[in-house]
Amino acid sequence: MTKFRVGLRLDRQVLHSHLLPTCPTYLALYLFLIEAGLVSEHFSQAPQKLSFYSWYGSTRLFHFRVPPDTVLLRWLLHVSQGGPSCADVEITVHFRYGAPPVINPLGTSFPDDTLTHASFHIKTLLSTMLLGNTSVNISHPAPGDWFLVAHLPPSSQKIQVKGFVPTCAYIFQPDMLVMRVVEVSILEPDIPLPQTLLSHPSYLKIFVPEYTQELRLELQGCVSSVSPGCPVRLTAGVTTLPRNFQRVLTCTGLAPFCHLLLSSPPWGRWLQVTVESLAEPHVTVGFTAKAAFTACRPWSVTFHHLIQNNPNQTYDTSAVQLSQSAAHWDLGRSGRSSRVDGGPFCLLNYPVLREDTDVVSVHFQPLNGAFVLVHSNMPSVMQLRLDTGMDSGGSFIIVLRANKSEVTNGTSVAACVNVASPFLSFNASLNCTTAFFQGYPMFLSASSHMANLIIPYPETDNWYLSLQLVCPESPEDCEQAAVRVETVLYLVPCLNDCGPYGQCLLLRRYGYLYAGCSCKAGWRGWSCTDNSTAQTAAQQRAAALLLTLSNLMFLAPIAISVHRSFLVEASVYFYTMFFSTFYHACDQPGEAVLCILSYDTLQYCDFLGSGASTWVTILCMARLKTILKQVLLVLGLLVIAMSLQMDRRGIWNLMGPCVFAFVIMAFMWIYRCGHRRQCYPTSWQRWVFYLLPGISMAFVGIAMYTSMMTSDNYYYTHSIWHILLAGSVAFLLPPREEKAGSWACLQKFPCHYQICRNDRDELYTVT
Repeated sequence: MTKFRVGLRLDRQVLHSHLLPTCPTYLALYLFLIEAGLVSEHFSQAPQKLSFYSWYGSTRLFHFRVPPDTVLLRWLLHVSQGGPSCADVEITVHFRYGAPPVINPLGTSFPDDTLTHASFHIKTLLSTMLLGNTSVNISHPAPGDWFLVAHLPPSSQKIQVKGFVPTCAYIFQPDMLVMRVVEVSILEPDIPLPQTLLSHPSYLKIFVPEYTQELRLELQGCVSSVSPGCPVRLTAGVTTLPRNFQRVLTCTGLAPFCHLLLSSPPWGRWLQVTVESLAEPHVTVGFTAKAAFTACRPWSVTFHHLIQNNPNQTYDTSAVQLSQSAAHWDLGRSGRSSRVDGGPFCLLNYPVLREDTDVVSVHFQPLNGAFVLVHSNMPSVMQLRLDTGMDSGGSFIIVLRANKSEVTNGTSVAACVNVASPFLSFNASLNCTTAFFQGYPMFLSASSHMANLIIPYPETDNWYLSLQLVCPESPEDCEQAAVRVETVLYLVPCLNDCGPYGQCLLLRRYGYLYAGCSCKAGWRGWSCTDNSTAQTAAQQRAAALLLTLSNLMFLAPIAISVHRSFLVEASVYFYTMFFSTFYHACDQPGEAVLCILSYDTLQYCDFLGSGASTWVTILCMARLKTILKQVLLVLGLLVIAMSLQMDRRGIWNLMGPCVFAFVIMAFMWIYRCGHRRQCYPTSWQRWVFYLLPGISMAFVGIAMYTSMMTSDNYYYTHSIWHILLAGSVAFLLPPREEKAGSWACLQKFPCHYQICRNDRDELYTVT
């Protein structure tokens, strides 16, 4: 990412002496930024070519990092076009903080228990963006990772042959401009901080330590220079997309104080606070800011403690029951106070082991095993670290299971999954809401002993799983109860590896990796679970049979080649038939798949066989000398193999050598026509019954291959292409050469080996 920094804290004399005569508008802007204590920074990334949307891999991802203390973020969206015909298409740009946006342009369904939120996005026509005035402004953005995803409208499902028809290129490039505060006042706990507002806001920040249960922000002694009351607006927190949970407090009453109470604020980070004046311009407002924390000491369940209480790991609830009174007695024996700042213990902390198993693959497990003991007097909390910056490109799976005998009709286990801080107020409500985040609830009851939660592209942060036993109807049932909850927590690139009808593919943008599902057989959706347009099992088997058995048409040119002594050509046709058959057998989804080699190897061999068949057929029609023909056969096959390695789907990498062979054939035919003074081939039956049908079949096949194939009709159009290609080869193969002592043996050996020579090696053979 390219970064340009423009320092705006300049000397006033320099500005007045050098910039005032030339750019008064920019000078006024610079003076304003200097007085506000701001600096500007500019970030940009290399442009990318947009594609029509078919799956997540057809989007273009941009990854930026917003610096701390940023008060204003502006995205400048630039688009350019290149090509012969560019339509005025609609361009969609999605924005998200912390992870790539979860999008659904096709309106497909997600798997059950999957969290989905509509992404924040804008849709703009190409003509509008070409004017250069498309921008998105975000006030007080969250520092850290921000992601943009851009794409064109959904594709028409037509299979385009790369390089055959010139297409329009839509180039997209976003720029990020940030305004960052240089002078930020640090607000320390329980220490008043006097502030004065005039024409610019006051920027404060306070560090929130771990295990903070509550944060109270107060404005005391707030007075205005012209009127009573406290005309200020306090904004706590930062902006995140697609959802924003900033807390805003407007103090407009006559009272000289106001306060904002934040329950479970984000742990272990700086909290940004902005105070703005609501009074008239040039009116001074003075106040004193104060912050107070309510904290509690957690009960930390260590592995050593669990071994002491239960060495056999049988999870006897009576042995490790953690009622509040028992907890106080145990801690009292260890010399630690049972209360911190006058408050009780707030949570039972379970240490978690994070195990990285592969790329975008993480497994979480409590140190005591897979079970967590859940009580009613305090929540059990697990911290799940997804903060490496490389964990947001997969799917986070949470599975909770409870023993049927432990969850009775009057009890249930409530769980909340939150970001940045855990939910601790189960006794007050079950909405899983913290200071700046709406958590995701999960419940276990007598009727439902298992709960699942799937979070696609989780935000880069510390996640928390809180569990507590609740008895809404009879609280006394929960006093002595405890429930063992089995937790299965893991991060994978794709849910269920995209299932039997999809392929999980890792995508990369610079050093950032993320995964997406490419679906087959009409299946759609985030994890290829939407079967609204899926093929039936009978249709899949029919498609597999069509694509594989249609290659048996190559038996005709193989038999003809062997009969006419074209053994090299026959071996190439057999190679093409074999690998095309097994490539299409491996390319099928679901139960109809059969792979004898890796998919990539089979695909390469199939493409190589198609090009080689065309090459050897045209050279065979040219009727060259044997030595020259063999040299051109080898060189052509080597060039085709090299071009396919460079770009497997480029049409001209395959057709270029074939066009060269056609030029050689045309030259030889014209030469024979001039030398013999008659048309070549000389027989009209050869033209009418062989060449014209073969050429017609070849042109029809090429037209179908380049302009008629779509994702829906691929199975039968491509099968017809196989038949037309093999049929045209069978018609275009030349007749057998006349044998006049053609294979006279030079010498015979006792071991029955023979060295033979073809005496009938004439360049101008008459056919």
